[in-house]
Amino acid sequence: MSATNPWYALTVLLCLTLPDPVAAEPASAIDVPATRATRPPNIVIFYADDLGYGDLGSYGARGLPTPNVDRLAREGVRFTDAHATAATCTPSRYSLLTGEYPFRSDARILPGDAPALIQPDKVTIADVLKDQGYATAVVGKWHLGLGEGSIDWNGLVKPGPLEIGFDYSFLIPATVDRVPTVYLEDHRVVGLDPADPLSVEYRQPIGDRPTGQSNPELLRYKANPQHSGSIVNGVSRIGYMKGGRAAEWKEEQFPEVFTGKAIDFMRANRDKPFFLFFPFHDPHVPRLPAVRFQGTTSMGPRGDAIVQMDWMTGKIMDELKRLGLAENTLVIFSSDNGPVLDDGYADGSVERLGDHRPAGPLRGGKYSAFEAGARVPLIAWWPGRIKPGVSDALLSQVDLFASLAALAGARLPDTVGIDSENQLPAWLGEESAGRRLLFKESVAGFALREGSLKYIAPMRDPKSAGFVADKGIESGALDQPQLFDLSMDIGERNNLAGGRPGDVGRMDAMLQDILERRQADDSRSGGSR
Repeated sequence: MSATNPWYALTVLLCLTLPDPVAAEPASAIDVPATRATRPPNIVIFYADDLGYGDLGSYGARGLPTPNVDRLAREGVRFTDAHATAATCTPSRYSLLTGEYPFRSDARILPGDAPALIQPDKVTIADVLKDQGYATAVVGKWHLGLGEGSIDWNGLVKPGPLEIGFDYSFLIPATVDRVPTVYLEDHRVVGLDPADPLSVEYRQPIGDRPTGQSNPELLRYKANPQHSGSIVNGVSRIGYMKGGRAAEWKEEQFPEVFTGKAIDFMRANRDKPFFLFFPFHDPHVPRLPAVRFQGTTSMGPRGDAIVQMDWMTGKIMDELKRLGLAENTLVIFSSDNGPVLDDGYADGSVERLGDHRPAGPLRGGKYSAFEAGARVPLIAWWPGRIKPGVSDALLSQVDLFASLAALAGARLPDTVGIDSENQLPAWLGEESAGRRLLFKESVAGFALREGSLKYIAPMRDPKSAGFVADKGIESGALDQPQLFDLSMDIGERNNLAGGRPGDVGRMDAMLQDILERRQADDSRSGGSR
């Protein structure tokens, strides 16, 4: 792919001063090339995990200090109607990177030993930006599968991010509540002792590690049966590990480890445009924040984990300023899905919630078809280009693919990112319309937004609805259609389907059209390439 659009001058002002700077040398020691302002903009995507619509001060939270993210919101544009494509993590991440809806590749929550969901022949936004001259990196949680078939964790683990457009990767392979509990840098497990090879199993116990089922007295937090496999760092996980003890992580070290790797990447590539995808672990379970953040809120580990996430954001933003890169960097902050309190571990997050509302005024949460399942915080920061404000544009993360490609001057073939619309003006706060139609998945079914009108199709998987209920969350799925007018009913309490059969039929037909479409066509409403 080649750039066809001329670059225009880009000017941005960062005035972010944060505590505990990583850098030992003063900002004046950094040599900033004179040509930096005319090169393509750097792009940083912060991607929180299970952060709800109401979990930030800038979205109404009280008693939950998030000054660094709130500063991005104050200096950028804060979106009130932005959405992940799904109410769970793997599907949302798939869409963000590929520009396709999750169901097209049957994307769902993956086990820790799943093969790579995004194969090398699938074009990602990292591929597109790399072709435009960007250095590319992913640092943080992956959970999109790795390798082919049975993974040999003691050799080269591939394909992975490096085969789909990333120059560098430093990963949590799956989720922190799943084995293997090791870091993966590029193709190899970090710190692995060849004399103690690592094996991973999800079907039956292996090795001699105690498990949550057999040794609950060793646990920091009581775990449900699903999370009662191998115990690592005092927490039992999903699945079982044998060997690999020298490579085990400690969650309390995550803030320094991950921000350090991201900062190293930025320093190494400060003289060229770069794309940094930074998917957090926080506030996903298990929540074991670093000592400095423990007790910083009255909400227990979940609240403390959100404060930790905010601190990490601040460290990276501070480094952008120190390196002289802030004036030419677009920053996007969002979440992969809505909030959940008890997702397998009794860590006190339910009991200590107080009057905090993780979903704000929305109904449901992670996994749910209701708005809180996938309506998430979203902030775009680029002071020289983005005017501070609030936007109610209807946005979907699937559109980052085409929008960032347009920003980088790339032309996309119609067979790539087939569900992604170029909504760059809306993402930059320059237009208020956004999408006409917005599609979302939950564990029990599909939903469609048309402006403020929302249609939830009859559930497709009753068992999944029961799974969500066990989490203390309303699944939002029924065996009959649901229709809500969010302009008058943000809490989705008044089902209008019975009295408006015409709207139900029309929106169901549009939903079915999306589900049946396999190639790009003229039905990409509201967007352009």
